[in-house]
Amino acid sequence: MNQRVGEAIVLRVWPFHEADLLVSLFTREQGRVKGVARHAMRSRRRFGGALEPMTYVRASYAEKPKQELVRLDAFEILSSPLSRPVDYARTAALQFLAEVVEEALPEGAPEDAVFRLVLAVLDEMQVGKVWMPVTYFALWMSRLMGWMPELGHCVVCGLDLRGGTVWYSATSDGVTCGDDRRSGSVALSAESVATAQRIFRGTVKGLAEEDWPKTRGADLRRFAVETLERHLERRLVSARALARI
Repeated sequence: MNQRVGEAIVLRVWPFHEADLLVSLFTREQGRVKGVARHAMRSRRRFGGALEPMTYVRASYAEKPKQELVRLDAFEILSSPLSRPVDYARTAALQFLAEVVEEALPEGAPEDAVFRLVLAVLDEMQVGKVWMPVTYFALWMSRLMGWMPELGHCVVCGLDLRGGTVWYSATSDGVTCGDDRRSGSVALSAESVATAQRIFRGTVKGLAEEDWPKTRGADLRRFAVETLERHLERRLVSARALARI
């Protein structure tokens, strides 16, 4: 049996057997793993509130050879989403982070850049201030996974699109100019393209100092979410919840 202790983020929790819980964890050293928290529904001594989704913990767990599930022994809370006020929008935004990581990353594949991205975004996810962190995360997640198209040139004719509106399709690669736009394409404004470049150059902490209502960069957020969904080959339930706010 291999005993491990390391940083992790709780993604999802399911009932498992009688009083046990099945937990999906995103660990810094091993990537995404699943484990069983024995008797967690009966006793809160070992886990307490550490099983809430998007809780940042120091996890103690044991691996057995040829077993897919690890045995979760204890969690120490390093940062909890419940330590700050929670409303529907913030809850949906936290679920969005968890759902994307759960769906995008295979089990057992360490992704330190993604881990650092999630922690940085979690720090800025506050009531009344969720839209910038959501947009930032969705864009950067696509970039880190290699899914973000080049926004500066038309993929069909090669025209330089910097400083202008671009067009994209939820079913096709790349962006195009107006003349080459595909059927069903959607416009991404020049302002939003410029905002995307700022996001890729800046930090979420720095951008959090700006006023960012839901209407700001709405087309950019839609583009980022649809890029994720296209490559994940599924609709994101949490993204639909955010869109209804």
